[in-house]
Amino acid sequence: MKNLSMRDALRAALHEEMVRDERVFIMGEEIGKWQGTHRVTRGFYEEFGAERVRDTPISEMAIAGVATGAAMAGLRPVAEMMTINFAFLAFDAIINHAAKIHYMFNGQITVPLVVRAATGWGNQATATHSHTPEPIWAHFPGLIVGCPSNAYDAKGMLKAAIRDDNPILFTEVIALYPKPSPIPDEEYLIPIGESAIKREGDDVTIVSYGRGVEWALEAAETLAKEDIQAEVVDIRWLRPLDMSKTLESFKKTNRCVVVEESLPHYSFGSEIAAQLQEAAFDYMDAPVKRVSALDVPLPYAREIELMALPNAAKVVQAVKEVL
Repeated sequence: MKNLSMRDALRAALHEEMVRDERVFIMGEEIGKWQGTHRVTRGFYEEFGAERVRDTPISEMAIAGVATGAAMAGLRPVAEMMTINFAFLAFDAIINHAAKIHYMFNGQITVPLVVRAATGWGNQATATHSHTPEPIWAHFPGLIVGCPSNAYDAKGMLKAAIRDDNPILFTEVIALYPKPSPIPDEEYLIPIGESAIKREGDDVTIVSYGRGVEWALEAAETLAKEDIQAEVVDIRWLRPLDMSKTLESFKKTNRCVVVEESLPHYSFGSEIAAQLQEAAFDYMDAPVKRVSALDVPLPYAREIELMALPNAAKVVQAVKEVL
């Protein structure tokens, strides 16, 4: 057991899978000689060479298109988008092709593709470089979407993603890259489509993913000082969406707050609230409360930027409102 940052846990997962399966290769902008903008691929070019660590042109559509074709041909590409904002340029290849080919060809072709992308708001990256759009991608059938909240989950989820035969958008929260978790020495995988309870409680259920889990856990610690016990559910995979632990928790607490770093309309929070009222209306003692970013392009000025983002204090306030 050793403590690794999320960045190092992801690097370990990639390395283990490339050693295990020679069909796995990585591609993206500046991932080779430059070792990656976020340094997840540090040292890979020297160890695996240019054939399996491919620096690409600055064209996200080209990256996604080539990766889709390589996956269809029997390889297992892991394509890195420098940030999720740039992945919008690859929307056609990922959504219209990678996500639909298996269905449209009646299962004759698989697309074992992983698209890694850094996600998240903040750090004064301005409106065009600050998005958390996982719910947009999760809208489309055929594409799996995952977003770990800690280093332990990041390693196990990425290894499972690389071994899966479906196209997967795997997002990594920039703010969580340096955060450490204990990582076992032995191999482990976290099954695709499996949520987790990160903290037990019986007064209110807080549901989130990615960085929102960090805010939820921080809020739960604050609430515990006032004898309010919050149960925190980490969805982890937005598609397929595992509601089992959320429903089990909600039937115990009868109240729910959904936390997301993304925007409020047509959102992850909307989907959780809708499914809870459809499947557990008789257990509902208060409306589901949502905590999200404000419905604005993210401002540049630091003080206004922080006003627009969720945080633990806003989660605490929402919990007190549903109670």
